[in-house]
Amino acid sequence: MSARDFATSSTTRRNWVALGTIARREVARILRIWAQTLVPPAITMTLYFLIFGGLIGSRVGTMDGIGYMDFIVPGLVMMAVIQNSYANISSSFFGAKFGRHVEELLVSPMPNWVILGGYVAGAVLRGLLVGIIVLLIAMLFTAVRIPHPLVTLSTVLLGATIFSLAGFINAVYAKKFDDVAIVPTFVLTPLTYLGGVFYSAKLLPGWAQAMTHANPIFYMVNAFRYGLLGVSDVPLWVAYGLMAAFTAVLGALALWLLKRGVGLRS
Repeated sequence: MSARDFATSSTTRRNWVALGTIARREVARILRIWAQTLVPPAITMTLYFLIFGGLIGSRVGTMDGIGYMDFIVPGLVMMAVIQNSYANISSSFFGAKFGRHVEELLVSPMPNWVILGGYVAGAVLRGLLVGIIVLLIAMLFTAVRIPHPLVTLSTVLLGATIFSLAGFINAVYAKKFDDVAIVPTFVLTPLTYLGGVFYSAKLLPGWAQAMTHANPIFYMVNAFRYGLLGVSDVPLWVAYGLMAAFTAVLGALALWLLKRGVGLRS
């Protein structure tokens, strides 16, 4: 092995060690405050299943020929994954900014993709953990089958990655803790509720269907619904194309912000 190859191999190993270290720190943070990161979503989703699935669902009957309880399971799982992935990275990275810990990362020899990848990995893991918990809760109310496991897993991973990147960008621009809560409250929550979690877009009038199809969460929910139930209001390839595009654009933007030091070096 030449000296150049050895240096490249050493740099690669160092980067992967750094990536694993940031990810492990994020995981340790999630598990250390599990009463804040894992328990509240479980309680909230249990209430959703009881109220919407049990009480209201018994009056609704079926949605697109599917029992209403079964219909809302994919949407509630994706809603929990999206919200928790976003919340984890936005609060964690802003906390690092607020405590001036992020400066240690910026002056280190770690490339920007390692810093971003470590935080995103932690946020995606929290999203997956919460998604699994919600899916287990759903099994208490209905029979959950996964006819398309690859679609189910890939949709969750892509959805969690997209909103982890969005949460990172939010944290970069945030100047105070209130700024971290603005986007989830005024953007993320409305998009989630209007993303086909509780209803089929086919029930809406034309103008409302057009607005729903402009909502990116609508495609994630429907792709995940196809993974669990085998039905979707949109073609699967369209959903995957949009999710891949959002991942690429948000990832590139996050790396550019890190490179420029926007909101980090002031």
